Amino acid sequence: MAETGLKGFEAVLSIARHGSFRAAALELGLSTTALSHTIGRLEASLGVRLFNRTTRSVSLSGAGRAFVERITPALAEIHAAMDTARSQRDIPAGMLRINASVQAGREIAPTVLAFLRQYPRMQVDLVTEGRLVDIVAEGFDLGIRPADLVPRDMIALPLPTPQRFAVVVSPHWLLTHPTPTNPAELPLGECLRVRLPNGAVLRWPFEKDGEHAQIDAKGRLTVDEAAIARAAVLDGSGIGFFIEQDVAADIASGRLIRLLEDWTPPRPAFSLYYPGRRHPSAGFAAFLAMVRGLGSKQPPLG
Repeated sequence: MAETGLKGFEAVLSIARHGSFRAAALELGLSTTALSHTIGRLEASLGVRLFNRTTRSVSLSGAGRAFVERITPALAEIHAAMDTARSQRDIPAGMLRINASVQAGREIAPTVLAFLRQYPRMQVDLVTEGRLVDIVAEGFDLGIRPADLVPRDMIALPLPTPQRFAVVVSPHWLLTHPTPTNPAELPLGECLRVRLPNGAVLRWPFEKDGEHAQIDAKGRLTVDEAAIARAAVLDGSGIGFFIEQDVAADIASGRLIRLLEDWTPPRPAFSLYYPGRRHPSAGFAAFLAMVRGLGSKQPPLG
């Protein structure tokens, strides 16, 4: 059956329509001999004769009529599916699945919304989670993670916005504690512990003028979710270490005070990544083009 496939089924339908091997061969762009061999192989694989043939006429056998009745709607569905798939080469349509960390999801969300406005036939399924997943095994088209977490066998496209860490504390906490001016002055027992998706506890990284430092937070609270950590710091429970965008509004409003800003320089941006694709859909290609366009619009730093 694998030897004949769709071409064999299409040959049967063409002969049935025309009642002639010669006319069907012309329609299919085959020689009459080649068409006859195709039908012969199909009949042999099925174990029944599909056509009654004489020197003057061709007609469907009983088995042939039943076969044609069953494959006609099935082939119509297959061709419709193929046409839909081919259309995605030219017109962005269909579903794009993206897996990202929560912060990366917030970073890419405006681009996703702009993409959906521009391409009304597209849908996007944006899944945000802390764990680093195998995007191929779990059916995602794209992933977004910090550059150092992108698997080496993926194609990576850096997003344009640099990331920064932010060390913050509530104004209430500062009323009863001295303000640290460098990482060594941080009271470790007041620093909230951050558990990473792989289960390890984050060592807070700092850098200034080529000098690097890492501290082990020893606070009584360990969290793995930025929103919970933020609530704890707002409550005066200690010092928190965040990706800047998670607490930017709180810093701007004065609800949180930033510490050691000169020790938290910009770090590499998130990267959008994907496996190599020989035949990307139009929607996939259009989304990549939109992300690449973000970089060209980004003003230079400094």
